[in-house]
Amino acid sequence: MASTLAQEQQHPGYATHDVTNQPPPLTPYDASEDTALLEGLRREGAAWAEEDIRRLGRRAGSAEAQEWGEQANRHEPELRTHDRYGHRVDEVEFHPSWHHLMRVAVAEGLAGAPWADERLGAHVARTAGGMVWGHTEAGHGCPTSMTYAAVPVLRRQPELAKVYEPLLTSREYDPGLRVPTEKRGLLAGMGMTEKQGGSDVRTNTTTATPTAEPGVYTLRGHKWFTSAPMCDVFLVLAQAPGGLSCFFVPRVLPDGSRNTFRIQRLKDKLGNRSNASSEPEFDGTVAWLVGSEGRGVKTIIEMVNCTRLDCVMSSATLMRKTLVEAGHHVRHRSAFGARLIDQPLMRNVLADLALESEAATTLTLRLAGAADRAVRGDDEQGTEAAFRRIATAVGKYWVTKRGPAFTAEALECLGGNGYVEDSGMPRHYREAPLLSIWEGSGNVNALDVLRALSREPGTTQALFDELALAQGADARLDSAVSRLEQGLATASPAGARRLVELMALTLQASLLVRYAPPAIADAFCATRLGGDWGHAFGTLPDAADIDAILSRALPGED
Repeated sequence: MASTLAQEQQHPGYATHDVTNQPPPLTPYDASEDTALLEGLRREGAAWAEEDIRRLGRRAGSAEAQEWGEQANRHEPELRTHDRYGHRVDEVEFHPSWHHLMRVAVAEGLAGAPWADERLGAHVARTAGGMVWGHTEAGHGCPTSMTYAAVPVLRRQPELAKVYEPLLTSREYDPGLRVPTEKRGLLAGMGMTEKQGGSDVRTNTTTATPTAEPGVYTLRGHKWFTSAPMCDVFLVLAQAPGGLSCFFVPRVLPDGSRNTFRIQRLKDKLGNRSNASSEPEFDGTVAWLVGSEGRGVKTIIEMVNCTRLDCVMSSATLMRKTLVEAGHHVRHRSAFGARLIDQPLMRNVLADLALESEAATTLTLRLAGAADRAVRGDDEQGTEAAFRRIATAVGKYWVTKRGPAFTAEALECLGGNGYVEDSGMPRHYREAPLLSIWEGSGNVNALDVLRALSREPGTTQALFDELALAQGADARLDSAVSRLEQGLATASPAGARRLVELMALTLQASLLVRYAPPAIADAFCATRLGGDWGHAFGTLPDAADIDAILSRALPGED
């Protein structure tokens, strides 16, 4: 064998081939090297967090962290219903890489920490942190998102919040099922949907029976899609005598015994493979009432508002991640006598993707800023709360809808290489549709926008007040706002998607007109509002300043 190796070294012709015209590894890279993100971070009141965001971005782009993401998806979680002696344990086992990712996420404040942080912009900083750490992988963002969203709901029951909020806002990741109050930090999940109704949670059949102890109930029923079942506590909807209500369910009871939480199976999902999604069964499961009986949807809606924002954030993150991957590839790959980055049509595709990515990022941070001001009490007139209510639903519908088409185009930039698993692009592509389904599919969110407009009149005014800030800056935007006003007068359920799409595009355009360079705003308005665009990415008009767009989106691309 040694002599054969020596022969190959002496006679290179014996080797099969030399590897040429392939890009080098992207890692290490800086996931925070995103001008639109950093500008939004400063603009929305969290400039103080920039150093931490940059540090986290460098860590997210490290070879180690990227490998954690790959391994967490390759070695999927495994359900263990019983121990070796036959005792029911209902535990889910994860690869060590999952725990590495979770440990960093919780330590960096991406779970419940902002609720214990009095600094202006704490929630914006968390969103920006999620957008850079999300370059590792998406699945572990599910338990951190639900933990973040659980805190404002739990505050509706002060005696529970007093005990559990300090643990939900902790920056210590402490996995394993134990008595919650004996742990250094907790994770929260939620159990809302059931197989007979899905998003129509009012048809839930899980029952909640009061016990002799005030505020304590026992649950019986079967949930259909409960992600992250290894969390310590859950917020669950069930039918109490007074109607659909919200309940707090710990996996381990205060006396150390296991609460009944039988995991029937883990879902075999299209993507999001690192994250366990389960079907738990409740049978005499002990639960504490949160809010009032019969007010379950109203109680838990704040959790949904938070997780919907995180769906927008995750879609924007996925766009940025795949744009970075595509940009790296075309810089180092040549075809037909030139680098792909120098090919005019490829530049058009990348620039079009860059516009979409910046619009998604800018909207995400504006939503985070509204949430921060609304929950901090810096919103005396309630305008930011009203804007948050309508714009989050609009953003959830549109940005998550754009994700699958975006990732498909970014994958295509790599050609056949992008269709191979070890490129990472197939994992991103499988992840993209999830975000438009979870926390309400497209129809649910579009109809929710109509519901908000009709039942909460302040939301309409808040939306148009925001759009008015860019009035007169671009005729195409002004025209689109006029069309939107006309559309609202004849809004109907059948036309909800068309209306919400126009809302999203005008909102994104108004933000870009106000905050982005002219090349970005002009190209976005010309294509998304002015009709000077085809039906696929890469159809920007000749007038678009593609060089300026790419130099902003992909620094150092030349």
